[in-house]
Amino acid sequence: MKINWFKYASPATFYPLAGKSIPWFGGLALILTLVGLYWGFFETPDRLGGTNPQKEYYRIIFIHVPAAWMSMWLYMVMAGWAAIGLVFNTRLSYMMIAAIAPTGAIFTFVALWTGAFWGRPSWGTWWDWDPRLTSELILLFLYVGYMALHGAIDDVRRADKASALLVIVGLVCVPIIFWSINCPDPNQCAALHQRSSMSKIDGNILIAMLTLTFGFWMYSFATSFMRLRGIILTREKDSEWVRQAIESEVR
Repeated sequence: MKINWFKYASPATFYPLAGKSIPWFGGLALILTLVGLYWGFFETPDRLGGTNPQKEYYRIIFIHVPAAWMSMWLYMVMAGWAAIGLVFNTRLSYMMIAAIAPTGAIFTFVALWTGAFWGRPSWGTWWDWDPRLTSELILLFLYVGYMALHGAIDDVRRADKASALLVIVGLVCVPIIFWSINCPDPNQCAALHQRSSMSKIDGNILIAMLTLTFGFWMYSFATSFMRLRGIILTREKDSEWVRQAIESEVR
């Protein structure tokens, strides 16, 4: 039996699907986050190895790294929906962007906040205009800028298209963030932020980070779908199917 995936491009069809998915994603988010936190705090080494071992504050990476990954990933997802919306003029695409943006902004803020707590004992300062830190801050401004621009335009269709263009233009920030810690020649990017060392990381530490990353990913699905359902109801409030959906949920 073939499944017609295109039918889910309709807000009326996607609305009940999102409602059924939220408990599953929420439950997975809770389980994976708790498992990841337990693994990170109780099943990982007390110290990182190397010539300059670090104390217990290194465990902030279990929150910092997954949050930073999600901040970039969610922005790329927004850009993908923006492109689909502009090319095919699908209403659901624009609603998806609006639903994802607050969650992406939260993860970006968490990445910056935990990075500051990491930087104080590691570098001796809460903040430095390092390429990675600065580009991540710009990413936060892009999230906030999208929400501000969308809210500033009264006409919903114009707001959707203008803010979608902003998202696509801002996509250039994501490879800059990645390149800032994965520069082939460290001498070409004088960054205070240490380079990526995933291939050298302890196995238990990697398991904890990946588990929390999947937990954050499931959380993103749950919160975005919850927000999306509210957006759909607001925009489609005059539709007959919305009235019937509300009546059925009340019963």
